[in-house]
Amino acid sequence: MPKSVVNKLPNLSTSWQQQLAQAITSPLQLLDMLDIPHSAFANCGQAADNFPLKVPHCYVDKMQPGTPDDPLLKQIMLSSQELEQVAGYSHDPVGDQNATAIPGLLHKYHGRVLLIATQTCAVHCRYCFRRHFPYTEHQPSRNQWQSALDYIAEGTEISEVILSGGDPLLLSDQKLAELVSRLESISHIKRLRIHTRLPVVLPDRISDELCQTLACTRLEVCLVIHANHANEIQATEIDCLQKLRSSNISLLNQSVLLAGINDKVDSLTELSEKLFSAGVLPYYLHYLDPVSGAAHFNVNKDKAIALIKGLQLRLPGYLVPRLVEEIAGEGSKLPIIGL
Repeated sequence: MPKSVVNKLPNLSTSWQQQLAQAITSPLQLLDMLDIPHSAFANCGQAADNFPLKVPHCYVDKMQPGTPDDPLLKQIMLSSQELEQVAGYSHDPVGDQNATAIPGLLHKYHGRVLLIATQTCAVHCRYCFRRHFPYTEHQPSRNQWQSALDYIAEGTEISEVILSGGDPLLLSDQKLAELVSRLESISHIKRLRIHTRLPVVLPDRISDELCQTLACTRLEVCLVIHANHANEIQATEIDCLQKLRSSNISLLNQSVLLAGINDKVDSLTELSEKLFSAGVLPYYLHYLDPVSGAAHFNVNKDKAIALIKGLQLRLPGYLVPRLVEEIAGEGSKLPIIGL
C-alpha cells in the first residue's frame, strides 16, 4: 500500500460492515488522502447533489497517490463533466422502468428475471446506468420479496433469477441465505446469478458463511463480478475470488468500456490475463449505457471494435470478452461486432 495513503487511513475495523460505514464520502478528503491538489477536480462538488461520492478505504488503497488520472480514481471521483446535458443520454438508458413487472422485479428477457435485492452499493461508480434509478419505488422488503417470489413461481418458463441492485451481497448472510432458500424452493428455477462489485471493492464481504450458502444450494450459482482494470485485482482480491471458486461457484466478469480508463489494448489484455489467473472468465465488455452524467466516459464505436480486434490478436478466444450493448426494448444484449 502506498505510504502516503497508509498514514492518512483511520483505524479500520476488520468487519466489512464497519468498513462500509467508514467509506469516504468527501471528495476533498479523498484528494487529500491521495496527495492530489483540489484544482485537479475543480467545480466537481455540484455533481454530488444527485449522486454523491462513496468509496471504501480498501479500494482507495489500490490507487496511486499524486495521480489524478489513476484509472481507479477516475471511476469513482466526481467530475464537473457530469453536469453537462448531452443529447441521447437519459435517466433510464436501458429501459428498466418499462421492464418492471412488479416493484423490485424486472422481466426483460425470456427465461430470466432480475430481482432488485437491495438499493445500496459499496461504491458509487460514476458511469453507473442506475445512478438515477428510483430505488424508493423498488425498495426491497420481505413483503416485496414475497410478491416477486409469487411472480417467479407462476412463471414456469423462468429458469434463472438474477440478483442485482444496488449490490445484492450487501445483504447480510442471514437475509441472503433466506432469499436463496426461498428461490430454490421454486422447482423450475435452475440457476441463480449474482451481479456484484464487492469482490474487487470490499473483498472482506466474502465470508465463509456466504460461500457455504452458495455452495450448498441445489441451484447452479454464477457470480458475475465487475472489474474494469487490472489494478483492481491484487493479492487480497485474488484470494477472495479463489475462495469463491473453491466453493464450486462459476465466476464471470463484465466490464464497461471507459474512456481514459481501459480503452487501450494493453489495459484490456492485462485485465483478461489477471482475471483468468484468479479463476474468472472474461464475459462481457459493455459499450457504455447512455446514462445522464456519464457521456465523458464514452468511447467511439469504431475504436471499440478496433480494441476487440486487437485483443483477438493478443489473446486466445476464451479470454476475449464479447463487446455488447444494451438497447431498451431488445430481447437480449446485442453484440456490436457483426451488427
